Amino acid sequence: MSNAAGNERPRPQYGEYATPEEQRARIRQPDASAALEDGRSPSAPIDQRAPVDPVIPGPVAGTRPRFVDRVITFALLGYGLFTVLGSIPAATDYTQFATTFLEVFGVDQALSDPAGARGWGLAAALVLGIGWVATLGLSWISLRARRVTFWIPLVGGIVVNLVSSVLLVAPLMADPAVWSALQDALLG
Repeated sequence: MSNAAGNERPRPQYGEYATPEEQRARIRQPDASAALEDGRSPSAPIDQRAPVDPVIPGPVAGTRPRFVDRVITFALLGYGLFTVLGSIPAATDYTQFATTFLEVFGVDQALSDPAGARGWGLAAALVLGIGWVATLGLSWISLRARRVTFWIPLVGGIVVNLVSSVLLVAPLMADPAVWSALQDALLG
């Protein structure tokens, strides 16, 4: 390309000849390019800057981690739903749960009041169901706010399973014959 003077450099199109100050100003404030071209300071108040053409938004930096976070969040919520749907029937039939639990530990003892323990199983089932719905709600709110969310189903699952486990084991610990048989099986 030739120009009138013949020995001048061609006008830069992409900021190749920008000074370090101009580069830093444009990095800090992308809309500072108009202020620099007009000779004003990029830190000038907005009303003193030249109008900037609207930019068509492209892919936002960091969208890949958000996608991965969403995939992990939904995978954890799906796994939690699968686990809850499988655990609720077992918790509601507490007599069968207690029998299976005791058989696993090799205890040949039955609950003295299986009907009284049924309420504990129902409470554990409610904690599982309500806990999963609450975890889903908190995850949804966090996703809508564009925050990192994968930790919510993890913490929710741990808390809900801990509480429901305590509720399921409480009647076994409250029955002296069962508790004694469990201690004998576990300790010796």
